[in-house]
Amino acid sequence: MTDWQTAMTECESAEDFFDLFGVPYDPHLVRVHRLHILQRFHDELALRVPPESQEDRFAAHAAALAAAHATFATSTPQREKIFRVFQSLPGEPAFVPLAALPSRPH
Repeated sequence: MTDWQTAMTECESAEDFFDLFGVPYDPHLVRVHRLHILQRFHDELALRVPPESQEDRFAAHAAALAAAHATFATSTPQREKIFRVFQSLPGEPAFVPLAALPSRPH
């Protein structure tokens, strides 16, 4: 493992990842969307073929983190649907009105 890969395993916050990879970030955006940004970062890395060299691999991680941050600078979690809570499954209603629920006897 390289020094940066070891350091990555020790990151405890989203800000630690941004600092490690030298990616500038908006602290307010990270405070509000940290889980979404980190999940998008993970998803971006999973889609990329890892480069051979460690320098290129570091750069790919930095680019994926920057892309994840940029996504939530211009979009919302509801629009991006990263977590299941924002996804509707086929055949499931996206909204159930209160009137559609069965009444409970008192």
